[in-house]
Amino acid sequence: MCLASVAPVAQAQQSPTQVIQQSVDSLMSELEGKKGYYAQHEGELAKLVDTNMAEVADFRYIGASVMGRYFRGATPEQRSKFVNVFRKTLIDTYARGLVTFDYQTLRVKENENAGRYDDQASVPMEVVSTNGKTYPVDFTLRQSDGQWKVINVIVNGINLGLTFRNQFDQSMRDNNRDIDAVIDNWAPEVGTDELEKGSDA
Repeated sequence: MCLASVAPVAQAQQSPTQVIQQSVDSLMSELEGKKGYYAQHEGELAKLVDTNMAEVADFRYIGASVMGRYFRGATPEQRSKFVNVFRKTLIDTYARGLVTFDYQTLRVKENENAGRYDDQASVPMEVVSTNGKTYPVDFTLRQSDGQWKVINVIVNGINLGLTFRNQFDQSMRDNNRDIDAVIDNWAPEVGTDELEKGSDA
C-alpha cells in the first residue's frame, strides 16, 4: 500500500511532486488488470517493484538512517550488506501490499511542502480503498545530484523510517550489539493491518 508510488523514472530537474506522480503512473500502469496474476507470481512482482524503486528511492541514505547511531561503528561491508538486506525486505513487503491491499485510487496531491532542510521536500498522497476510506501517505524526498529521491514514507500516521530505526535499535539490544547477527536476522515488522489502523501520533 505505502510504496505503491515508489516506482520511478526519475528525471533530472523534475519537481518532487512530478517524481511521485510519474512513479505512481508507472507502477499502476504495470499492475492494471494484473493484480491476480502478480499475487500468484510474487517473484515477478518483486522484480518489477525493485526496478521501479531503483531510480526513485535512495536506499543507501535510508539504510544509514535506519541503522541510526550504529551506522558510524559499522564497517563498510556491514553497511553495504545491510542496505542490500533492507532493500530486499522492503521490496518484498511493499510488493505484498500492492496485491493484498484493496485500493481503488491513488491521488498525488498538489500541495508540496518544504522539508526540514533546504534540500528536502514532502509530497502528500491519498490512497482510497474500495470501501471509500482514505489513507494519507506522505513522502519525504531529498535532492541528491540534481534528482529528488524518496528517503522516508509516513503511511496513515506511521513513520516507516522511525519504525524501522526503532526495530533496528531493539534488535541490537536483543543481540548484545552484534551487528552481524542483526543484519543476518533482519525482518522488519510493519503489516498491512497495522498501516490500515494507523497512528494518532
